Amino acid sequence: MSKLISIKEAADALGVSVYTLRRWEKEGKIVPAQRTAGGQRRFNLHSLPTPQPVVKQQERPTLAYARVSSHDQKEDLARQEKETDRNCARQSGRRTLF
Repeated sequence: MSKLISIKEAADALGVSVYTLRRWEKEGKIVPAQRTAGGQRRFNLHSLPTPQPVVKQQERPTLAYARVSSHDQKEDLARQEKETDRNCARQSGRRTLF
């Protein structure tokens, strides 16, 4: 017999929010196995999609943005890039991508 679970339990199993499951249902990406007399969704635990792996913060690149308003400020831009690179390296331990 299949186990029916609440929307909260399904959301926890998938690692998403209840709001995301409701949106997926509205978009036709997921269908509850049944609805109770009160209209609550019940999902089949074994027919839920496989959760996608979460990208850890350490695996994400650190991005930075520096700009100046004119070509005459090229030295200011170089200074901004160095300072931004230093700050990002301090926070993430890696170089930044410009």
